[in-house]
Amino acid sequence: METVKLFDSELKIMDIVWDKEPVSAKEITLIAAETIGWNKNTSYTIIKKLIEKKALERTEPNFICTSLVKREAVQKAETQSLIDKLYNGSKKAFFASFIENDISEEELEALKKLLEKR
Repeated sequence: METVKLFDSELKIMDIVWDKEPVSAKEITLIAAETIGWNKNTSYTIIKKLIEKKALERTEPNFICTSLVKREAVQKAETQSLIDKLYNGSKKAFFASFIENDISEEELEALKKLLEKR
């Protein structure tokens, strides 16, 4: 499965889809109106763009939307893009920066356990 570059607005719609799928476009627009404050035309425009990018699939009846890309794949690609852009591709520099910022002891312990499992 090929990774699709998603803009922030598209990620907001995809978050709704990932959380609720399969979900009707109408329900997506209602959730977006409530949580983001978008009108239905904005949501439908973004849904259409996601379909064109092959990130979403629409089926009839009722314009039911399901994702064609997994949340984890998008997260991984976006994280790598951020590391490439801000840390010259160095995961070590990214991680060092990440843990030097406000991180609780509880979060630090959880990270240590994740590293030990690796």
